Amino acid sequence: MASSPVTEMGLRMNQPVELDHSKETQDILRRNQELVVAGQFAAMVMHEINGPLEAVHNLNYLIQQEADNPSQVRVFSGMLEEQLVTLTKLSRQTLSFYRSSETRESIAIATLAEAALRVHQRKISAKHINLRKRLTSDVSAEVHAGDMLQVFSNLISNAIDALPENGTLAVSVRRTSDEAHVTVADNGPGIPAPILPRIFDPFFTTKKERGTGLGLSISKSIVEKHHGRIRSRTTTRPSRNGTAFRISIPLSAHAG
Repeated sequence: MASSPVTEMGLRMNQPVELDHSKETQDILRRNQELVVAGQFAAMVMHEINGPLEAVHNLNYLIQQEADNPSQVRVFSGMLEEQLVTLTKLSRQTLSFYRSSETRESIAIATLAEAALRVHQRKISAKHINLRKRLTSDVSAEVHAGDMLQVFSNLISNAIDALPENGTLAVSVRRTSDEAHVTVADNGPGIPAPILPRIFDPFFTTKKERGTGLGLSISKSIVEKHHGRIRSRTTTRPSRNGTAFRISIPLSAHAG
């Protein structure tokens, strides 16, 4: 039996609406994940700021108590200055991470990797994960720091989720002549071959209700926006199981 014109028209008219809705939903979820990472980073920064702030408060009290002892006041004032320098450094670093998405500046990649690890420090500690770091400090690249922080955070979060108690997480930063390379590796169960081709697809997830399936898709998009590449290696073979993601980005924004 032939379809009625109304049915055919309905199908043709509804398809673009469904696609637009899917794109809108994807954009909303992408933005939501950006806000989640920003919120996690903000919580980490507040935790790190709390210590120096408390020290400043205590040192100010001691200075007032020792107002008649110039030598002791000088000692406490020097210590207070050190805490203020720490606070200023944290403030500047945070602002550099979340400037306009159009702004790219040369930044030490190890600094971003360390910040991403601090975001997930509680989860790392809770699972008693063995953390191995090889972060070369003199590797800098022209990137949007907030975006790359999101990429590193996504990869580290995925690795932590894949790891069992007492598993191993390895993060390394190195450079070649014109690229910075960041590797995030774990000795989790590995990614099964049937799903490996889909891991960068939007909305594809194996985490059920815990995941949106956008982490790797967004990460790939950000890396490619920086004219870089993201690759994976994985094995499910017993005693050799694990997954590694490697990001390669040009040292200069004008490269590529």
